[in-house]
Amino acid sequence: MTTIKQVFAKQGQLSAAINGFVPRAAQTDMAVAVGRAISTRTALVVEAGTGTGKTFAYLVPALLSDKKAIISTGTKNLQEQLFHRDLPVVKQALEANKKVALLKGRSNYLCLHRLQQHTQSTTLLEKQTLKELTQVREWASGTKSGDVGELTTIAEDARVLPFVTSTIDNCLGKECPEYDDCFMIKARAKALAADLVVVNHHLFFADMALKDTGFGELIPDADLIVFDEAHQLPDIASQYFGDSLSTRQIQDMCKDAEIVVRTSLKDADQVGKMADKLRMIAADLRLLFPENPQKGNWRQQLQQTELAAQVHRLQETLIQFYEVLKLHLGRDKDLDNLFERCTEAKIKLALLSDVEQQGTSLWYETTPRHLQMHSTPLSIAQRFADFMQEPKRGWVFTSATLMVDGGFSHFTDQMGLNNADTLSLGSPFDYPNQAMLCVPRSLPEPSAREMKNTLIDISLELIKASNGRCFLLFTSHYMLREIARELESKVDNPLLVQGTTSKRALLEKYVDSDNAVLLGTGAFWEGVDVRGDDLTCVLIDKLPFASPDDPLLQARIEECRKQGGNPFVQIQIPQAVIALKQGAGRLIRDAKDRGVLVICDNRLVTKDYGKTFVASLPDMHRTRTLSKVTEFLEKIHQEKRNS
Repeated sequence: MTTIKQVFAKQGQLSAAINGFVPRAAQTDMAVAVGRAISTRTALVVEAGTGTGKTFAYLVPALLSDKKAIISTGTKNLQEQLFHRDLPVVKQALEANKKVALLKGRSNYLCLHRLQQHTQSTTLLEKQTLKELTQVREWASGTKSGDVGELTTIAEDARVLPFVTSTIDNCLGKECPEYDDCFMIKARAKALAADLVVVNHHLFFADMALKDTGFGELIPDADLIVFDEAHQLPDIASQYFGDSLSTRQIQDMCKDAEIVVRTSLKDADQVGKMADKLRMIAADLRLLFPENPQKGNWRQQLQQTELAAQVHRLQETLIQFYEVLKLHLGRDKDLDNLFERCTEAKIKLALLSDVEQQGTSLWYETTPRHLQMHSTPLSIAQRFADFMQEPKRGWVFTSATLMVDGGFSHFTDQMGLNNADTLSLGSPFDYPNQAMLCVPRSLPEPSAREMKNTLIDISLELIKASNGRCFLLFTSHYMLREIARELESKVDNPLLVQGTTSKRALLEKYVDSDNAVLLGTGAFWEGVDVRGDDLTCVLIDKLPFASPDDPLLQARIEECRKQGGNPFVQIQIPQAVIALKQGAGRLIRDAKDRGVLVICDNRLVTKDYGKTFVASLPDMHRTRTLSKVTEFLEKIHQEKRNS
């Protein structure tokens, strides 16, 4: 039988199948450790530096074993990249005949029942939505997978999508008349029959929460679970271990009630009237908040007399709607589903109105049209640790950014991984020669008014020296907009600004151009892979500490203080270190890449905690002289022109 080490050896299967494959000790070490976790059914936490090849390092042992595996990635884009690009290469190299499946969340699959419903009742749809509905119907007649990602004729966020896909709220399950032809059920059946299933973190934890409440199970049990981009897990898991309710959910329920009355129960006028009343009260609740989207402390909001009274009205109307629906139970499957949704909304609103509950953060966020209320646990460690106990299986948590100050405790404490094995693998890249780190001299304080002009001056120098092959990354949308506005009149390079179009479209434009500059915030700090001389400079405006106004962070800080801890050291610094490592990781993606990382925050050198940040970054050549940076960039640009 082929061993893991043999697969990665100089004369191994990967070398034979992949042109230019070079064995890397760190990659082999990780693969061996993953194999051990599979055989011993234990947990492994691995920080694998950029360029280690961690994807192959977990796919090879997973495919070599006779175990069933779930691979979970950070986003749908990474999920598709793994399934369509990396997995076929490894599978072919190993000549593995294992069945593999790609499984997405339910909102990615066409719901035939909802398509039929809205085809029958189009009076509630706007003109643009009706046009999109026609395109969906044309595509639906020929699709085999039902994956709406195939539907390229409409936008990713097209208005029609919520009308033709299902949610856990409105899905009828086995009671659905289209159950036998359901695309999501077919995808799930394929996943159940597969040896290796590729999912994403949101889907994994949504399923985990469903199993907790006894509603069902989307992801099959497995002998091995691998989390890639594992640094995202604490925040994502917290979302699914809590409770939330939005005015959008309530209004969607009311719209669906009107469709039932128009199509199936034309004699149930009272259902329609109560739905209309409930929808208005939910809309009025949103109107009590400022127009611009915001986040805040829900406990504090409930102390306001007017808002508390409106929440009470919403509770009473939900109860009335519940009683009216109850009168028609058993007459229609969709109405029975509405009754269940109303029951759950009633329970959740009562929970979210309980300001006395302990160990949770009660917070809210608004969009231009809706309000969402949240109850989020301050710690998920014990709950996740309990989940890992049964059944016994192998667990792998890996990312390029898990360690803080030389240790894994920040991550393992958050996830309850007290008994996990840990492994740190450095990057194979020659950072001292490939890259330069600069914290420019004479920087003003990050909060100083003159900081904006300083950032503009530095950006202009870097853009000129690199001929625009730059990412300018910001910690706030405000600073992003301000710098973008100022640069527009000062440079001839195309400026690609986050928010003007989709992330994917911006990246495609950036790569297609030979001198564009990309300006972004959080979305571009991770999950972006631009190689070669297309990206030679990354500027970061300041250390990415989370906003102190974030209500969930405030609650965790308060809880840490109550327990006698130091929240700045235990929470805020570790979060910022991991975020900075992610941003810095955009620069060097390949053994031949070269470039500079410029961080415009003097706290890296003036504060003691700055050493923790610097020590967590790759070992780049360091300088505080911006002219050395521009010389390095001009040299790269000159060599590119001469080649």
